[in-house]
Amino acid sequence: MRYLDEFRDANIVQALGRKLSEWPDDRSPKSSPTLMEVCGTHTMAIARHGLRELLPDGVRLVSGPGCPVCVTAQGQIDKFLAIGDGQVIKATFGDLVRVPGSPGRAGPSTLEAERASGTDVRIVYSPMDALAIAKENPGKQVIFFAVGFETTAPGVAASVLEAEREGIENYSIFCAHKLVPPALEALVSPGSAGESGISGFILPGHVSAIIGARAYEFLAREYRVPCVVAGFEPTDILQGILALLRQHLEGRAEIEIQYSRAVTPEGNARARQIMERVFQPCDAEWRGLGGIPRSGLDLREEYGTFDAEKRFPVEVPVFDEPAGCLCGLILQGRATPEECPLFGRSCTPVAPVGPCMVSSEGTCAAWYRYPPVRRVKA
Repeated sequence: MRYLDEFRDANIVQALGRKLSEWPDDRSPKSSPTLMEVCGTHTMAIARHGLRELLPDGVRLVSGPGCPVCVTAQGQIDKFLAIGDGQVIKATFGDLVRVPGSPGRAGPSTLEAERASGTDVRIVYSPMDALAIAKENPGKQVIFFAVGFETTAPGVAASVLEAEREGIENYSIFCAHKLVPPALEALVSPGSAGESGISGFILPGHVSAIIGARAYEFLAREYRVPCVVAGFEPTDILQGILALLRQHLEGRAEIEIQYSRAVTPEGNARARQIMERVFQPCDAEWRGLGGIPRSGLDLREEYGTFDAEKRFPVEVPVFDEPAGCLCGLILQGRATPEECPLFGRSCTPVAPVGPCMVSSEGTCAAWYRYPPVRRVKA
């Protein structure tokens, strides 16, 4: 299949693995970089194809805050569970249905449990599906849980514009969108809570197709962090890692595009125009990273009638994160799933404690499904 099989060619993968094996292993800072894959799709691909096992000794590959479900603040999960009066229809992407609310909160613990108790919860594949549900049910309010990065925000914005054009008054969104570049800046800023000694970023392909590679130039210019936008197949990711290692070894900090078949420096101007017409940047709370200025999206005032939080105001108490759960540290790249005392014990895909085990793009879910292979040294 074009643009798939050729990027999984075993001979090419093995050749790239041999190039990686030539990486110097003198245990110096230059030969021991920490690279972070930002996107949850990269995280799952790396685990599924066993790419960590091809890394040379001394090179660390950690996962970052690239799973939109995982970084959604606990308070937003709790609020969406509490919103509505039982007569509304809640629409959401599938990953969110099993994300647990705070321990100790009143009411159903997940959207799945809420559906079992009688609330109409629908799984949709796009915000336009949620809008269609609103058209089909004019007597009920339909609330869409708008979670995601710059990849999904233009589609949500388009649904709001369509609702306005058609005069659909029973559709609203609960906006939990996040912006990737501010989160990456929070990770590498000196003195920040999430600072973790990152030597380079494998940048997300889907997000970059929208915002363009130039959106990350500040990371190389101001923070001297090498970056490569990579695709999601094994050869894509290995080429991206090699490019980062070359930059690191040569003391360069640039923004490279490996995923040139989908990503340009400029990105998708039309998609950004739609997104910026409906949304404006706002301060946002990230699980694991805390509050980051101008890292979220909020509806502009002229589209405030579609804001579910204004239409259905609720207050929820603040709860602590589940005891022992390391999702926050894992999202910063400061811990691996195996270091979490709950991983594989009280936290499994069947009974998840944290969102990193729930989402199909979550780091814990990837490690649980595809456990790392331990290399035995001769």
